[in-house]
Order: sequence, then C-alpha cells, then structure tokens
Amino acid sequence: MADGSTNPFEGITDFFSEMNRMRELGRGGREQVQEDRQRTHATAWVPATDIFANEGDLVIRVELAGVRPEDIDVTFSGGVLTISGTRRTELGTGGEDSFYIRERFYGAFRRAITLPAGTDDSQISAEFENGLVELAVKGGVSGAEPQRIALRSRSGGPTTRTLG
Repeated sequence: MADGSTNPFEGITDFFSEMNRMRELGRGGREQVQEDRQRTHATAWVPATDIFANEGDLVIRVELAGVRPEDIDVTFSGGVLTISGTRRTELGTGGEDSFYIRERFYGAFRRAITLPAGTDDSQISAEFENGLVELAVKGGVSGAEPQRIALRSRSGGPTTRTLG
C-alpha cells in the first residue's frame, strides 16, 4: 500500500482461480467465449469478486447475476472457502435463437478463496440478494503482521533485501 502499511488481504485470493480467469480471457477475449463445450471443474468460469474489510470482519461479495440461489453451493474445507454452481440458460438450446453478441458466461462456475489461518465455519455467514452472494467472516481481518524469515545463503552469510 502507498502509506507503507501491509495489505491484510495479501495472498487471500485463490491463485488458480485467477489464473483460470486470465486464461479464458486471453484465449479469445470476451467475444469468443466457447459455451458449446461441457464445462468441468478445470474450465469453470470465475465470477467477479470483491474482498474487503468492514470493521473487523472480512467481507466477500461474489457477483452471480442470473444464478438461482438453489444453483449455488458454498463450502468450507481445509481453510478454503469455495463458491460453485451453475448459471443456466434457456436461450440458444432450441436452435431458434441467433446471438449477435454473447458476453455472459454460462455453465459451471467456481471461485475458491483461502481464508486466514484459524478461521472456522462458525465465523462464516452467507446471504444472497439480487444476484450478489455476500459472505462475512466474523473477525476475519487479523491484525497479525507477517513475520519475515531470514534466508541464509548456502555460499555464505545471511542474505538481506531492502524494500522500497
């Protein structure tokens, strides 16, 4: 952060979910989304997500416009919160619809977020309203600063690095 403080959310988002999103975008941009193939865990689209602090709580908002609440699954295991499900479409299945532009993703989606160490499921609440899933992790914003580990060079003394 610009003021020199550390980001409490550093490392919280799932690296693989973000890489999957970037791969899909780079593969053909938004104009060439291939919805004809069956989506799997590996090809699931990744919904847009905001993660922020609200007082001492960690808040996660996942945009799922057009997804019914019964098609959303929220799980927590091994410190990882996963939001997954399916966005269904009735359009284009009967051969009568001709799309000029199709930018919305359909089929399976998945977003996995690693929560701070020590989080348990009793701290997590989830709500759904107007296509937005909001999860709150009570006390999820930890004031604990990351601890730097000294790295010793095999060829000699300790290695140091200056930040800034």
